[in-house]
Amino acid sequence: MSDHLRDKTIIVTGAGGGFGRVIAEKCAARGAHVVGVDIDADGLPGAVGAIVASGGSAVAHVADVTDMQQMKEGARIAVERFGAIDVIVNNAGVMPLAFFADHEHAWEKWHRAIDINIKGVVNGISAVYDQMIAQGRGQVVNIASIYGNGGFEGSGVYSATKAAVTMLSDSLRIEAKGKIKVTTVKPTGVAGTDLASWIVNDRAIRGIVGQRAASYKEHVGAMLRGELPEDLTDVDSIRYWLITPEDLADAVVHVIDQPWGISLSDVTVRASGEDYLY
Repeated sequence: MSDHLRDKTIIVTGAGGGFGRVIAEKCAARGAHVVGVDIDADGLPGAVGAIVASGGSAVAHVADVTDMQQMKEGARIAVERFGAIDVIVNNAGVMPLAFFADHEHAWEKWHRAIDINIKGVVNGISAVYDQMIAQGRGQVVNIASIYGNGGFEGSGVYSATKAAVTMLSDSLRIEAKGKIKVTTVKPTGVAGTDLASWIVNDRAIRGIVGQRAASYKEHVGAMLRGELPEDLTDVDSIRYWLITPEDLADAVVHVIDQPWGISLSDVTVRASGEDYLY
């Protein structure tokens, strides 16, 4: 096992729950110093407290990623506490799937998603940029989505926000060549997160499963009943159906756990037997 995480200072947004929390835990377990950032003032202290209780190095900063000053304060805390900012994982995001016909019910979540998914990434990059340039090295990991690969039925606004994340990553990579590594991680469907709570219209998921809609519906039903076949839940099976927060977090840890001279710039994380098309 390589040891490129040890003693790195890593800011993780959305660290109070979901796969943000798992990313923070896995980085800390490998010897990194973690600055957990989340708007959830109730969940974040518990997440960071669990890391510290298990012997890890972490500090909590309650902040709204849409607020530039709050994000800059998180960066200041990282430098003050640990002396550097090696990595930021811009993970915080929401998924308000809805058709444009749903606009009366969806617009408030759409507007909030634009703020969190785009402005949050812009603010995260801006908060750490000067410090990383001054250090002469750093890494920005942006969590995008396969939904950002195109415009799909039922995901117009969400797809647009995640496409924007990819564009931000590409532009930063060009501008900061040789000083900041940039990684775009695109997960497919992930079980066990709170993202589904933002979906406005459940039927909007069909755009990303297309001709596999029938098998997707069958598999979701079986999952909810606890009846998925073993080969669909076994990570060593070629038919493994849906990635977990742990799978995604392992991929994020992997892109960080590289020598400074190696940059894994674009990574799609999917289950080999999944129903998602892109």
